[in-house]
Amino acid sequence: MAVRILSIVLLLLAGCGRLENVGKAPAFTSVEGSNEYFAMTGSGLPDTTLRHLATDGASLWSRDRRSLLGDRRAGNRGDILTVVIQIDEKAEISNTTGRSRSGSDSAGIPHLLGIPQRLDRNLPEGASMANAFETNSASNYQGNGSVARREKLTLRVAATITEKLPNGVLRIQGSQEVRVNFEVRELVVQGFVRPEDISRQNEITYDKIAGARISYGGRGQITDVQQPRYGQQVADIILPF
Repeated sequence: MAVRILSIVLLLLAGCGRLENVGKAPAFTSVEGSNEYFAMTGSGLPDTTLRHLATDGASLWSRDRRSLLGDRRAGNRGDILTVVIQIDEKAEISNTTGRSRSGSDSAGIPHLLGIPQRLDRNLPEGASMANAFETNSASNYQGNGSVARREKLTLRVAATITEKLPNGVLRIQGSQEVRVNFEVRELVVQGFVRPEDISRQNEITYDKIAGARISYGGRGQITDVQQPRYGQQVADIILPF
């Protein structure tokens, strides 16, 4: 009884936490405190490469990022690059399996020195030793399975380099929130990229991100209506039937 009351109280508290959003648009997630914020506000790592040699000052073509021919690709902690997400995948799998087997056996002794005929006299009516036994068996199996999936997603989001690993690989993280009326669309992407995979336009496609984690969803009134209530979710978990 105590467990049931505790469960009801927890459900009520979880539901009451959402009552403050009634009649209000969902709030944005605070940017301060995120890894992106600390990466951009913190001091960058010292540049130990040979990019700033004394000979650069005598060159007519400056390699500075602000120059015309400078490399503007992100490469250090706090730099920003664009992640291009273009997913258009289609998968179809179909399997058909069939199996059939049949067998029959029969054996008899119609003439064995007249012994079967003598034994038939003492057997119940309808029984005969002429056909000692006869068996038949058959089995049949049919299996069908198919999978059809189609995913299409086209998005662009700005991500920040939050860490530069010792081997040169960059850890990136980006988030985007757009609010339309009372619904917030959320996009989160994170993973690891190689500096050489970043294009001259300072962009990288999602298929070049190792350990990519891409989340696209929303929160608000429409999302709340699409989700089952807490009681229904609990019932789906604990009910055995």
